[in-house]
Amino acid sequence: MAPLALGVAPFGLVVGATAAEEGLSTLQAVGLSVGVFAGASQLAAIDLLGAGAPLLVVIATALVINMRMVMYSASLAPHVRELPRRRRLAMSYLLVDQAYALSVLRWERHDEPVRVRFAFYLAVALPLWTIWQTTTLVGAVVGSRVPDGVPLSFTVTLVFLAVLVPSLTDRPRIVAAVVAGGVAMGARGLPADLALIVGAVCGIAAGVWAEARADTGGGA
Repeated sequence: MAPLALGVAPFGLVVGATAAEEGLSTLQAVGLSVGVFAGASQLAAIDLLGAGAPLLVVIATALVINMRMVMYSASLAPHVRELPRRRRLAMSYLLVDQAYALSVLRWERHDEPVRVRFAFYLAVALPLWTIWQTTTLVGAVVGSRVPDGVPLSFTVTLVFLAVLVPSLTDRPRIVAAVVAGGVAMGARGLPADLALIVGAVCGIAAGVWAEARADTGGGA
């Protein structure tokens, strides 16, 4: 977790500082962070709240951005279906990109009892949650006093690259990543951050196609 934590911490500072700049109180910024616990949708919600957007628009935008969590949870479900519902509910609250990536990579490589899988998930997710809430609070308190020349926002990209690269272990996954990234970049003009969803769907389709080609000896 240590390398990812080094990237998550500046991301949390950015979210907290942005909340302060948009006029949210420290309590509001922390409450939003605890309730939502998702960096991209928090930033979108903060921008919309600062612009005076209706609450329903804010909620709808956050839901659209977080739709990738449906795919994440569906991918994790077969590995933890034996767990009691209350534990799976706790996992759903703590689910973020980094917790998903590290957990699914381990679970696919190691055949472990479900209690060990749950323990590993908590060992990844709880430190992430703690770091995120702490740095969001610090960012909200410090506010706009972070110098403009400090490239905190660039760490967001580094965090996701650190999660993505270790998972690119075969050609279908590489195809999926390239297509998803290319489509998302090309669709940046879509409203409500739909480019993320469109890119994800296209990436999945490309990965399935590449895997089918490999299974049938089609050269992929």
